[in-house]
Amino acid sequence: MSTRRLTTAQALLAFLTRQYTEHRGTRHRLIAATWGIFGHGNVAGLGQALLETGHGAGAMPFLQGRNEQAMVHAAVGHARQCRRLSAHAVTTSIGPGATNLVTGAALATVNRLPVLLLPGDTFAARPADPVLQQLEVPHGGDISVNDCLRPVSKYFDRITRPEALVPAALAAMRVLADPAETGAVTLALPQDVQAQAHDWPEEFFAERVWRVRTPEPDGRDLDDAARAVRAARRPLLVAGGGVRHSGAGPALRRLAELTGIPVASTQAGKGSLPYDHPADVGGIGHTGTAAANRLARTADLVIGVGTRWSDFTTASRTLFQNPEVRFLNLNITGFDAHKMSGLTLIGDAAAGLDRLCRELAARTADGGQPPAHRVEEAYEDEYRRAKEDWERAVTAAYAAPDDKAVPTQAQVLGVLDTLVTGDDILINAAGSLPGDLHRLWRTRSEDQYHVEYGYSCMGYEIPAALGVQLAAPDRPVWALVGDGTYLMNPTEIVTAVQERLPIKVVILDNHGYASIGGLSEAVGGERFGTAYRFRAGDGTYRGEPLPVDLAANAASLGMRTLRARTLGDLREALEEARRSSVPTCVYAETETADTVSGPPAGDAWWDVPVAETATRPSAVRAREQYDRHVAARRHHL
Repeated sequence: MSTRRLTTAQALLAFLTRQYTEHRGTRHRLIAATWGIFGHGNVAGLGQALLETGHGAGAMPFLQGRNEQAMVHAAVGHARQCRRLSAHAVTTSIGPGATNLVTGAALATVNRLPVLLLPGDTFAARPADPVLQQLEVPHGGDISVNDCLRPVSKYFDRITRPEALVPAALAAMRVLADPAETGAVTLALPQDVQAQAHDWPEEFFAERVWRVRTPEPDGRDLDDAARAVRAARRPLLVAGGGVRHSGAGPALRRLAELTGIPVASTQAGKGSLPYDHPADVGGIGHTGTAAANRLARTADLVIGVGTRWSDFTTASRTLFQNPEVRFLNLNITGFDAHKMSGLTLIGDAAAGLDRLCRELAARTADGGQPPAHRVEEAYEDEYRRAKEDWERAVTAAYAAPDDKAVPTQAQVLGVLDTLVTGDDILINAAGSLPGDLHRLWRTRSEDQYHVEYGYSCMGYEIPAALGVQLAAPDRPVWALVGDGTYLMNPTEIVTAVQERLPIKVVILDNHGYASIGGLSEAVGGERFGTAYRFRAGDGTYRGEPLPVDLAANAASLGMRTLRARTLGDLREALEEARRSSVPTCVYAETETADTVSGPPAGDAWWDVPVAETATRPSAVRAREQYDRHVAARRHHL
């Protein structure tokens, strides 16, 4: 048997450079690059191995990060833009470098997006115990801080001997390439094992292609689904992230045009149909449109495609109020397909929608006309009128009659709406922007709307923009952030400058946590602790705004910065940023966190428990309202 003598770290990189996915005839490199921050736990192992791979066609590209969590976010952004067909690896040292991966890993796994984590680990041989940055656990000598990655990883292994890498690496690739299993994958690498040499079989380094399966649902389930659709008088389809991941947009369009069924979207599914398609009724749930939510309340069949049915989508199970409502779920995982006690179509979204279209268009046995499968004309007229009403509300929210005024957040989106095309990609994750975007944004292409709302992680946007820009180098990529999110994680601006990635960062400064401030007021918290202000005489944060200059901060990190004080300034700055070939920041102060005027409401609740007993009147009133909402909740059985 032919062998090759390499260190464990060298062998791992040689293996990774030969892994590919194949989806519908197109190949992609499975691990396209490795992000890293070096310390004593990986510098002599993976660091040296990355140096040895060189810079040729078969090398492993290296990207230098500034924050371990941010590196994972960048990798996730890349994976989402690549529709899960290509991923990045992330290497860190031991101790704090490894534990900084946890938030990013949780985000990847919640969103079913692949990332390979390669944290350094303490010595497997234990020549000295403890070593620098080691957590001592008296009851378990085999435990390290890396074990905190187990619950947020879809696969976890610790490589305590060089030869253990072979089965672990193969298992890791299987999970990363499986759309039903994918998420964060962790291979913890003890620092001594990384540097140990071993004679590896050449077969380990052979090119491997992992076919990304696109299974069709079971035929009997398709029969049941087609019968349910034909019987429904008020069906509603809810498009989730699985539509985008599987490239099912064209199939969804065919189904909508064949049947006339209206299509609402989750945060992850927005853009499955363009905003101006007649069947698109916008976002659904707590951050959705009034048009979609009214349809949801009276729907008798709800078809979920690639959705996890989170509480925001279901309005904490208060949205679907028709006593006869039933659910039909098309999902690549049985775990999600069985939610809401629905009929199940377990399979790829594109393949499943294509088969459902064929079933619904099938001619009768005697060769007659297709059976009745289109919704009634009155129902189509109803939802199209509702869509038109909502579009007028969006136009009103975007309206900016005075170019000298300080912009509202909705008006910022309105200005951006006039500048972008289907090529632009918008990234957001947390704060009040996801709600405004879900209700208001006019999505022009299937991958334009990139809002991470599974984990809704502050600090995701800027590093994710790097990953998206790497995957789509010729497209304008916008990271939309509030001041709270910016302060969480601005470090990868330096990486954007270093790599000459022309991302556009829009900072909307309202001097506080606007989103949580509004929620605090709604639940009786009176916006306590949510404004960025000096302390007032009563000890609360109600004094003057803090003299923090985020634009100057972005400039100090190397970013070109444009300040916009009025709507007119904003329009000019956004136009200039879009043209820019270098990383560019547009900074604008908007309404303060305690006076934010949001978009029109979608009229859907979200369950945030309110104090059951309190002395302050605001909390007492909030509890009374909470009890009324809770009474409308139901389990769909």
